[in-house]
Amino acid sequence: MLIGAIEGGGTKFVCGIGTEDGKMLERVSIPTSSPEATLDEAMAFFEGKGIGAIGIGTFGPIVVDPRSPDYGSVAATPKPGWSGYRIIDHVKLRFDVPVGFDTDVNAAALGEATWGAAAGLGSCLYMTVGTGIGAGAVSAGRLVRGLTHPEMGHITVRRHPEDRFAGSCPFHGDCFEGLASGPAIERRWGMKASELALDHPAWEMESDYIAQALIQYILILSPEKIMLGGGVMNQSHLFPTIRDKVRARLNGYVEHPALAADIDSYIVPPALGGSAGLSGALALAVQAASSPLAKGR
Repeated sequence: MLIGAIEGGGTKFVCGIGTEDGKMLERVSIPTSSPEATLDEAMAFFEGKGIGAIGIGTFGPIVVDPRSPDYGSVAATPKPGWSGYRIIDHVKLRFDVPVGFDTDVNAAALGEATWGAAAGLGSCLYMTVGTGIGAGAVSAGRLVRGLTHPEMGHITVRRHPEDRFAGSCPFHGDCFEGLASGPAIERRWGMKASELALDHPAWEMESDYIAQALIQYILILSPEKIMLGGGVMNQSHLFPTIRDKVRARLNGYVEHPALAADIDSYIVPPALGGSAGLSGALALAVQAASSPLAKGR
């Protein structure tokens, strides 16, 4: 069975066609414009290709509770025209197939758990640090959801003693995303992350905020593997500093080799690289196709 996958982002939608074992056969990138135009172009890409299921991992916030009358829609978002838009309904108008639906970061976590760095493990956490900060988690083999999807980018972290930046989050100011996202770095220092020198003081501050957040996730979720992706994490020199700070701040409280001698293999880049989200959307489609509801269609 061929499967459709959509990774929906604020600037582009990446669509792919793959197989149930995770092999991606074809992909296309579509600029994000209005929801109707963007999704129409995505559906045209899948047309006539024998798609048996579609998985969607998209920017949020979104409604992921299947019991909600608004399931499959975008919640309040600053992206013009997208608030309240019913993505699944749009897809179903063109394709009468099972549809898997979740956030882009949850999809990436599932992709890494299925075919990437966390394959074979029961739990993991994927975090992206870029235009925004978000994280998805797998626990006991299942994506973590509750009242809605996790919003781990908006936790509170302790302000670095040398940081006077007010924060860039329009909702919370100096939350984790407001202090450590790509736009926060650029507004604080007047340069994009990719333009900063390796010895710039920004990296001490950035690694401290990321380490603080990871400690909270480790203490609450106890993931067996952590993957850090997104544009800011393309600065690979951050990884050793983040690992050192996580180990130092935990101070031996959680005793496990993964948090001590093996930490280089515990906090890692995504094995699927920039394809983690699209591969995860493929995995969402596989799950949707294998659900009891799908089998009873």
